[in-house]
Amino acid sequence: MRYLLIGFEIVILSMVAFFVNAAEIEVKMLNKGSDGQKMVFEPALIVANVGDTITFLPTQKGHMAASIKGLVPDGVESFKGKINKVISYIVTTEGLYGVRCTPHFGIGMVAIIAVGSSFEKDTFLEGKKVTKKAKERFNAILSNL
Repeated sequence: MRYLLIGFEIVILSMVAFFVNAAEIEVKMLNKGSDGQKMVFEPALIVANVGDTITFLPTQKGHMAASIKGLVPDGVESFKGKINKVISYIVTTEGLYGVRCTPHFGIGMVAIIAVGSSFEKDTFLEGKKVTKKAKERFNAILSNL
């Protein structure tokens, strides 16, 4: 019984340590970024750890954030916000997560959440259908990894 109690305490302490170390990262959704580009997430490259919370802020009207099917790690639950609403997402798995603003996806409003270090940036877009502008922006973001 004593060992069971000690094991339970270790599990609880591990969970507390996990959540205490988790960061909260804010991402703005903008009509124009600080670099002059139109329709952007800022930052467009979100570097996070498992357990971190990413909060997308509709700083300017008409934006939302959603994961992109096929551009998230296997087994990861997708997310989809509503226009002009804040959405928070806790990352649970290492890898690359593609994010889009659905109304502005065609003109390249995308971001990448990079979690941990076990991902293949060279194959992230392989075989995926995205618009030309989104692909250009994804490649620019990936070049910063």
